[in-house]
Amino acid sequence: MPRNTSRQDKNEGAMDKAKGRVKEATAALTGDKDKKAEGRSDQRKGTAKEKKGALKDLLK
Repeated sequence: MPRNTSRQDKNEGAMDKAKGRVKEATAALTGDKDKKAEGRSDQRKGTAKEKKGALKDLLK
């Protein structure tokens, strides 16, 4: 499986965070607690991917 570059990791992380924010906001409007938790989880995954990309930059 090909490895992502640091830029790809950062971009995927930003997309995951944005997707998570949208899910969380939508869930807050509809009152769906499960979807809200899923949105928060997506945001955490996005943050982790961004940090992974930054770490790759440091290790170059």
